[in-house]
Amino acid sequence: MKARIGSQGSLEEGKDPVTKVVNQCKPLPIRLLQFILLFLGLGIVFSFVSVYMVRYSVVQNVIPMVQSRFQSCSQQFSLESWIRPPSNLLHSMNDTQLFWRASFVPRIKEYPFNRTRKIAFMFLTRGPLPLAPLWERFFKGNEKLYSIYIHSLPSYKPDFPPSSVFYGRQIPSQVAEWGRMSMCDAERRLLANALLDISNEWFFLLSEACIPLHNFKVVYHYISKSRYSFMGAVDEPGPYGRGRYNPNMSPEVNITEWRKGSQWFEVNRKLAVDIIKDEVYHPKFEQFCRPACYVDEHYFPTMLTIESPRLLANRTLTYVDWSRGGAHPATFGKADINDQFFKRISESPACTYNDQPTSLCYLFARKFAPSALGPLLEHSTKFLGF
Repeated sequence: MKARIGSQGSLEEGKDPVTKVVNQCKPLPIRLLQFILLFLGLGIVFSFVSVYMVRYSVVQNVIPMVQSRFQSCSQQFSLESWIRPPSNLLHSMNDTQLFWRASFVPRIKEYPFNRTRKIAFMFLTRGPLPLAPLWERFFKGNEKLYSIYIHSLPSYKPDFPPSSVFYGRQIPSQVAEWGRMSMCDAERRLLANALLDISNEWFFLLSEACIPLHNFKVVYHYISKSRYSFMGAVDEPGPYGRGRYNPNMSPEVNITEWRKGSQWFEVNRKLAVDIIKDEVYHPKFEQFCRPACYVDEHYFPTMLTIESPRLLANRTLTYVDWSRGGAHPATFGKADINDQFFKRISESPACTYNDQPTSLCYLFARKFAPSALGPLLEHSTKFLGF
């Protein structure tokens, strides 16, 4: 019993120290509590400030973004975005997309801005422009009145200096074969790219062998005052005219509507749109006008004779010399550049301009070899007026 009592006593003694420790805990000092409360208060204030700063930063970042997007949208749908010509002629559109885009026509005739009408000079070439220095002189000082477009072989890489009027004027091109529909497709491609500039009103098709016969002022006045577009469209009997007609082209094209004309033409904006939007005559000519039917001599003259005969002057503005015979006109070199040569051009048979007789029938001439450039530049003031 004693032992058990002693054991019990020892257990009670073991509890006593714990009880004493607990009873000895004292309240925290007032200064320590104040420090803890101050620390918690600062933490809460810092948290609020941090949240506010984050929200402010987000708002500040979002507002410029919204403003930027708003400005971008407003610029995208502004009038300026519609009338500004493409800054880069190298685009990714295929022919179908290009012709569709270029066929847009305003239904209201009056333009809601000051539109300066320009001439689009479209050069259909294989590669270089050996007569470029002469053209540079022709264009000088008339920068607001013209545009330039070049269609060459896709493999050709132009090397015009940045100061040249021809720099950056290459359009996406494809191979064009003489006498084939690919040649007309190249011409349509030039027209379509030029139509993307709303200010282009008249369109000249030229080759690398062409030269201007007059200064820019004469050319611009002549074309801007004309009531007609200049494309030859002759009903020519014999094997080289009607003899090339294929009866399979009927009923879209009848033999009485079959026409022949020079490849080198000038058309106004309305006829340019008619050419690039055509889906009726193109398949017929592609299938049934192949050598010895040369499609570039028949497609456009026939189509426009059917669609818009009263808008054609039925003659070309580009002088050529067929007197030497053969499948191609004469080529003029250095030895040909003299007074007699240009006198012969000026004394060509009279023609009509706005239904009135005139002796000024040609604005351009071809074909000129690179060797002709030197004397042309030397005597350009005398022979060409610039």
